[in-house]
Amino acid sequence: MVQRSSNAEVMSMDLSPKMPAKAYGGEGGAYYDWSPADLPMLGAASIGAAKLHLNAGGLSLPSYSDSAKVVYVLQGAGVCGLVLPEAAKEKVIPIKTGDTLALPFGAVTWWHNAQGSDAELVVLFLGDTSKGHVNGKFTNFQLTGANGIFTGFSTEFVARAWDLDQDSAAKIVSTQPGSGIVKLAAGHKMPEPHAEDRKGMVLNCLEAPLDVDIPGGGRVVVLNTANLPLVKEVGLGADLVRVDGHSMCSPGFSCDSAYQVTYIVRGSGRVQVVGIDGTRVLETRVEGGCLFIVPRFFVVSKIADDTGLEWFSIITTPNPIFSHLAGKTSVWKAISPAVLETAFNTTPEMEKMFRSKRLDSEIFFAPN
Repeated sequence: MVQRSSNAEVMSMDLSPKMPAKAYGGEGGAYYDWSPADLPMLGAASIGAAKLHLNAGGLSLPSYSDSAKVVYVLQGAGVCGLVLPEAAKEKVIPIKTGDTLALPFGAVTWWHNAQGSDAELVVLFLGDTSKGHVNGKFTNFQLTGANGIFTGFSTEFVARAWDLDQDSAAKIVSTQPGSGIVKLAAGHKMPEPHAEDRKGMVLNCLEAPLDVDIPGGGRVVVLNTANLPLVKEVGLGADLVRVDGHSMCSPGFSCDSAYQVTYIVRGSGRVQVVGIDGTRVLETRVEGGCLFIVPRFFVVSKIADDTGLEWFSIITTPNPIFSHLAGKTSVWKAISPAVLETAFNTTPEMEKMFRSKRLDSEIFFAPN
């Protein structure tokens, strides 16, 4: 059981956005992750975050993780090999920018960027570490390579498990000197991806129907159990939000005890987060590549710079519910006038003026 942080601990935590650090890599690419030592809210929220960068010809060797994850393809195109628990056959999934996948516990994956690719393949991983070895950080188990699982078993055990003689067993385990990520030799042929393997496994957030579309304001695609069923097994929801230049995202909070974990895909802007007792706990600028986490029930709002602001978030529930504090769907529109007058200690005229605003605006507010 994960121990929750106290109110005082959360209020005193550094919520400022952070960039990841390189964990390992080589000619084929690199793996980067965020550490709970640098971003304490990862530990408080039991969330892990990492990025995989694959160069042309790069292969991330088969592995599994101690955490369920949501995956978002930030850049490029490539292939994801996926073997789900108890599955008899591998799925070889073509992936591209905007794709989202949900990886439950026990899923074995490999990732590949084609030899002739003219772009780096960049994949974001966000997931639940509450059942993992290190709270706030993924632990990945490599099946092959210099640090592969079977390098730890004796030759006798490997030979018995795979029905090989001991010389063959020793050779097959030790032949791959790479660790985690390798670059394929020229001409090495990889499995062809199958478009049909995308069905039920992938949702492209750049092509999916919009859940919110405010002209001049912004757009949202929400991932949930309806459009990506595996998120139920993963226990996480997600969304892709694109805000137009100088537009504002309404102040709001997750009203189902969920944390919001936000990765800035591109653009830049300003963020404010307000917590317990009306205390502003974060006021900062964000830019592409950084990650930050909003504590449970804290209110967050963002304003995009002139280039706009795009982010991908996971929410620690598969079907998230948000409450907004501005716009036509805000709680203010539902509360009775007499209560508002008293709550704000204002006049009926001021209450009517306040209520008359943002009657046509929902979630995103374009600049006046």
